[in-house]
Amino acid sequence: MTRGSETATPVSSGMPGTSEARSGSVRLEGVVKRHGATTVLHGVDLAIEPGEFFVLLGPSGSGKTTTLRILAGLETVSAGRVLMDGVDVTMQEPGERDVAMVFQSYALYPHMTVAQNIGFPLKMVGTPVAEVERAVADAAAKVDIGHLLQRTPGQLSGGQQQRCALARAIVRQPRLFLLDEPLSNLDAKLRLETRLGLHKLQRSLGATTVYVTHDQEEAMTLADRIAVFMEGRIVQVGTPREIFATPQTVAVAGFIGTPPMNLLHGILQGGAVTVSGSRLPVAGAPSSAPAAVIAGSAAREVTLGVRPGDLRIAPIGLPAKVERIEDLGDSSIVSFVAGDQLLKAKSDRVPTVREGEHVYLAFDPTAAHLFDTQSGARLGAGASESTKEPSR
Repeated sequence: MTRGSETATPVSSGMPGTSEARSGSVRLEGVVKRHGATTVLHGVDLAIEPGEFFVLLGPSGSGKTTTLRILAGLETVSAGRVLMDGVDVTMQEPGERDVAMVFQSYALYPHMTVAQNIGFPLKMVGTPVAEVERAVADAAAKVDIGHLLQRTPGQLSGGQQQRCALARAIVRQPRLFLLDEPLSNLDAKLRLETRLGLHKLQRSLGATTVYVTHDQEEAMTLADRIAVFMEGRIVQVGTPREIFATPQTVAVAGFIGTPPMNLLHGILQGGAVTVSGSRLPVAGAPSSAPAAVIAGSAAREVTLGVRPGDLRIAPIGLPAKVERIEDLGDSSIVSFVAGDQLLKAKSDRVPTVREGEHVYLAFDPTAAHLFDTQSGARLGAGASESTKEPSR
């Protein structure tokens, strides 16, 4: 069941300028969401600290927006609990939660001026006019649209509309900001500029922020921590550096990074992985890994992961053919075909190879990532017993 509407931002009884402490901690405990026979969220557990910029990252349909709407109170849960500052708010209506949400569409009222749009949540709770005017001016100044207060949304650019929606959210000083892909409607240059401004704004406010995106670059540059969603489950939680350096599953490894990690099927044996007949040394191979008897000796099927930035042309290694060269100016991406697999290498140097050329590919053994072929779980150093967020 859906509560509320995507055309209205939840309002709160909180007043601007008060000294009321708002810690903004959030916990999800075993949250399940079903739509009929379809389970959208499978027992999500998560803890978000006060003041964090926390990103929910995943492909379309992974459950991240549903999770955000549950935090806002716009969706009910089928099982589990939602706690804010230690209080169970699972059954509370949106207006009782003291949260503000910025939608992908911004949801501005077209017949109202910018000032009226920003001040609308305060007007709805009976805030005195003079106080509304002060709060609107302050919120507009924080997002640099103080000179646009008398315009209507139709007279604004996409970036200005987005900042108006942000100002409307921060005018109430809620304990929790929820942002659902707020930059997706902007062009690439404006997205970058707005991203920097949004991060600065969040830091200046010190407010707990939960941000949904499918753009992993956006997540990596904004987040204090990230929860990676796959098929209605959180598969890893960590800082951007942790998730990039030690992805806990093949799915995460193949999702994070531009270009994403190269993943190759191989046989692990004696400190090396054999791929298409080539023996490639790896470091940190698990010594106690369950072994399968292959060709009469202890060996194990694995997925070998190598970041494009770690793959290089060498005198010996994995035979490959140069398929395509992409010159990006300050860097280059070279695509190779090795057997039936497409691999990519990224470098800040000018490529010394030509399309159609046959080469060998190699990597530093310490740069290898190993995953179990059947389960997809990480092996060896950096492997985690669980991808579930620990209790706090």
